[in-house]
Amino acid sequence: MRVPVVQHSSRRRLARRRRVWWTGGEVLVTVGVVLLLLVVQQLWWTNREARRGAERKVEALEREWGDGETDGGGGGGSATSAPSAPSAPYSSSSSSERDGGAGAAAGSGAQRATAARQSRPDWSQAYAILTIPRLGLRVPVAEGVSKQDVLNKGYVGHYRGTEQPGQAGNFALAGHRNTHGEPFRYINRLRAKDVVRVETRTATYTYAVDKTLPQTAARDSGVIRPIPRSIVKPGYGYSRPGYYLTLTTCTPEYTSRYRLVVWGKLVSMRPRA
Repeated sequence: MRVPVVQHSSRRRLARRRRVWWTGGEVLVTVGVVLLLLVVQQLWWTNREARRGAERKVEALEREWGDGETDGGGGGGSATSAPSAPSAPYSSSSSSERDGGAGAAAGSGAQRATAARQSRPDWSQAYAILTIPRLGLRVPVAEGVSKQDVLNKGYVGHYRGTEQPGQAGNFALAGHRNTHGEPFRYINRLRAKDVVRVETRTATYTYAVDKTLPQTAARDSGVIRPIPRSIVKPGYGYSRPGYYLTLTTCTPEYTSRYRLVVWGKLVSMRPRA
């Protein structure tokens, strides 16, 4: 019987190949573990930390304003609607009704004064609380839409240059849909007449959801104008002055290519005692 002869050089080549394959496998496993940890960090840890921070900020604002003065995100049945007499720029009560109860929300001089008393918040300062009962959401509102200083903390950011809550025009907000607390993840579930409340040091403003723009370009600045109307999809939006609320976030989920927009109209305002 003939015995095959294996040269030492062949053995060395086989050993080198095994080492290369083994090293390559170790590298791939290491890379996979690192990527998995990054995914966990983004999808779980950032949410956990941002939500805890946002909850602490809400509690701090409530303590600052006085615990007895907040409505705790409840049904809000004790809030009283403002008188229905319209104020400028409305010429009749019917026009104010068509444009979201703006006249109702700002009918009295005392209420207009309450809204006007709001000073411009400092950059990145949390100064209000947004409550959406349908989503079980209660988060701080901070000035500006900086990712590092506002959105990544789990806060909702106020577009600087848009109006403050209760003021004529458009109170426009942005929030993450995924990661970092993802406060606006489910705003696509909001339906017409759903309640959205904004609490400040001086008053609680109640808006009713009115319209949704499912998808538009990230550059669509028309949705946060004083009279919000999409410049990409002009069929979505408004044509008359009013007291509007705009919520914006990224869409589809886990991307930032497009924007989802929800609009609401002011229906009542309750000053703090």
